[in-house]
Amino acid sequence: MSNEKWNLELSEYIKQGEPEKKEKAKTWETAIGLQDVDGLKPSEYLLDTAKEHIEGNINIDEAKKRIDNYYEQSSERKSEENTEEADKVSVRITEILSEKAFNFSPTEMLNIHKRLFTGIYKEAGKYRDYNFTKKEWILNDDTVTYSSYETLKETIEYDFDQERNFSYKDLSLDESISHLSRFISNIWQVHPFCEGNTRTTAVFLIKYLRTFGFDVKDEVFADNSWYFRNALVRANYKNYEKNVFEDISFLEKFFYNLLTNTKYELKNRYMHVDYKDNIEAISSNINSLSLEEQAILNIIKNNPSVKQEEIATLINKSLRTIKNYMAEMQEKGLIERKNGKRDGEWIIKNN
Repeated sequence: MSNEKWNLELSEYIKQGEPEKKEKAKTWETAIGLQDVDGLKPSEYLLDTAKEHIEGNINIDEAKKRIDNYYEQSSERKSEENTEEADKVSVRITEILSEKAFNFSPTEMLNIHKRLFTGIYKEAGKYRDYNFTKKEWILNDDTVTYSSYETLKETIEYDFDQERNFSYKDLSLDESISHLSRFISNIWQVHPFCEGNTRTTAVFLIKYLRTFGFDVKDEVFADNSWYFRNALVRANYKNYEKNVFEDISFLEKFFYNLLTNTKYELKNRYMHVDYKDNIEAISSNINSLSLEEQAILNIIKNNPSVKQEEIATLINKSLRTIKNYMAEMQEKGLIERKNGKRDGEWIIKNN
């Protein structure tokens, strides 16, 4: 099965498939798309295995065993196809993103890295113990300055503590996205691992965003994983001699597309340090919603008949808090209730 044919079949699963098949297809789409950050492509065998899992013919454990056995049976495949890492990491990402469990901590990141890269990288699940640089195309082969290995553990723990103690209450969506972009940018800049930092960060980010109640638009990661990495690079690069400064706006655009119906054009060439054309800036008044209000709207859009108790569970807030949020949203004219409490549904009045 060619990648082009696979993408067409995957789109059909997402557009027309049953809910369970649709969710599986979206997860596989993200997992496979994330391999682009390191220029990796899956084998046809992985794509066939993914299809079997989406159809419900095998579970995720069986999918993992198939891929492991595929590469254990012939050492020639490793050198000829050069797809082993993409295949194994894709099925592991699919497994992790299918799980509900999540713990907001550096230990969770270490665990994600270990699960993704055991047997692939020698130091899977361990902090790096040396410093390095990486040439970046968008920086004309210059590099981001990463955290020193001697202080990276303390640095990442500090970033997590700051985020853990931060309150998104009463923030607009603009303010929330700006803050989230900076947090993810900071932990990526630490670059705690020898390899696989961007994919680990992406998986952690998706899991974290789900704790806010967002139905993360998986296709944004699937189609723009290379853009995501380059946006992280630009958010952490400065060269005063060349009049280049840290620019978080590219990452913010990615977040808007990921969390809302915004459709910014995400082009890698726009981030090149020599690109001079004027690009539309993110407007500070694009959306005056709070993060919680946007999450509630996304949930209602997917299920107009959703109960407030269900919303409270999805967003991890108390029922009283959700009732207060939704009462305020009705006063603002954002939503309204139609046909009563028991058999009614929520209507979004202004998209």
